[in-house]
Amino acid sequence: MKSAAAPGTCGGFFDLAGKQREIGSLEEKMSAPGFWDRPDAAKEVVSEAARLKGIVGPALALRRRVDDIQALVELVDESQGEESMEFEREIEATAQPLLQALDELEIRSFLSGPMDGNNAIVSIHAGAGGTEACDWADMLLRMYMRWAERRGFSVEVEDIAPGEEAGISKATFRVVGDYAFGNIKSERGVHRLVRISPFDANKRRHTTFCAVDVVAEVSDDVDVDIREVDLKVDTYRSSGAGGQHVNKTESAVRITHLPSGIIVACQNERSQHKNKAMALRMLKSKLYEKAQDEKRAEIERFYSEKGDIGWGYQIRSYVFQPYQMVKDLRTGTESGNIPAVMDGDIDQFMQSWLRAGCPKNRNKSIPVED
Repeated sequence: MKSAAAPGTCGGFFDLAGKQREIGSLEEKMSAPGFWDRPDAAKEVVSEAARLKGIVGPALALRRRVDDIQALVELVDESQGEESMEFEREIEATAQPLLQALDELEIRSFLSGPMDGNNAIVSIHAGAGGTEACDWADMLLRMYMRWAERRGFSVEVEDIAPGEEAGISKATFRVVGDYAFGNIKSERGVHRLVRISPFDANKRRHTTFCAVDVVAEVSDDVDVDIREVDLKVDTYRSSGAGGQHVNKTESAVRITHLPSGIIVACQNERSQHKNKAMALRMLKSKLYEKAQDEKRAEIERFYSEKGDIGWGYQIRSYVFQPYQMVKDLRTGTESGNIPAVMDGDIDQFMQSWLRAGCPKNRNKSIPVED
């Protein structure tokens, strides 16, 4: 199996031998005397080595499987009659899983960002449109939870605000698992729904929008300066189904970072202390993403010039009537199977975005109004 160099910094098939040399170099550093004298630097080296091994290991396993098929092909060439047909059937049975593994390896090769292997923090905000927008936000939340279940990720809802009549006005949840952020980061943007509203007695067609923001959950060893004086901390009673503590004590926490205006909230835990700790972690992740945007010199577009959750910002359209079609406006990927998409079958959109290269708006946060 040939390996090709990745194009630029956008992922793609990589130089396998080069990655192995990188791992060897990192392992030499790890075995050197005094390696742990600088713990922060040592953790970075260990983390990078683990990331590279996570890429190289599946590639080597795939190459071994390719070699096995090549051996079967040679046996077919050397055999005749029934024996040859038996080898051919074995090749056919082995080839399909191999192609699937190759496809998965290709997608993994695109997840080369420094935070792609982390958990993800996803926020959904209903746009203008009242009950219709809140219902759409609730539908998106279910779609992502079903997608996470399909992929083996776990979901932890940290904050949710119900709509006045139906659905939700906003929600924040964590997607926990290896490469969760790398997989779901493509969903950052405005999602547009066109359908005959079930809340309209005249059965008119409505267009509504929701914004989805995705940031990587940063680890404790990532240095993000958060000063206590810059924080406004509010406590309130959690919303939900109730219980011994929920709705009875002010355990929910909302933190406003005054310099940036970023607001995070958590009500998932029964303890105010735990909710505050998780809210601070979410704030740290959002501030880290903001700092990355500043390095890319386009922060003003996304955090100073607040855009609307509406026309001109959408990344994907979901049309329920008069026809059924989901179309990603960045890549042109389409699906006419609305029920499957809304049940979490959205990998095709995520993967086509990864394969599309490095669009200018990748890794940017979408503006949303609280």
